[in-house]
Amino acid sequence: MYGEDLTFQTPGKGLHEITEPLRECIRRADVESGLCSVFILHTSASLLITENADPSVKDDLMRWFDKVAPENDPEYTHTSEGPDDMPSHLKAAITRSSEQLPVKDGRLALGTWQGVFIFEHRTKPHQRTVSVRVWD
Repeated sequence: MYGEDLTFQTPGKGLHEITEPLRECIRRADVESGLCSVFILHTSASLLITENADPSVKDDLMRWFDKVAPENDPEYTHTSEGPDDMPSHLKAAITRSSEQLPVKDGRLALGTWQGVFIFEHRTKPHQRTVSVRVWD
């Protein structure tokens, strides 16, 4: 098994693609056929596999999630880090903190329009760590 932690600086709220760094990690793992496990070590950001060709997909996803978990809801009690605090945790709770990705022919086996993204739920920039494990 090969393991590596990758660190990313997110500029703030949004979907930030990490597909290429994951591909590079798989190349370093030198695994022809296997599985790549990706886990984000945070509770206010998550991972998402979605279309990476049309930017309107990301825009629509952001609008939908902001409707589901809006900022400044008066019913939130967990607000110590600002108005995006609880909505960030809610968004992370309904998305995923890990993904299992196939490795085929030494490459990440994603569909034509699929990309892997850090879904940053906080407004301000954050440093995010993603734990990657690859095995055959």
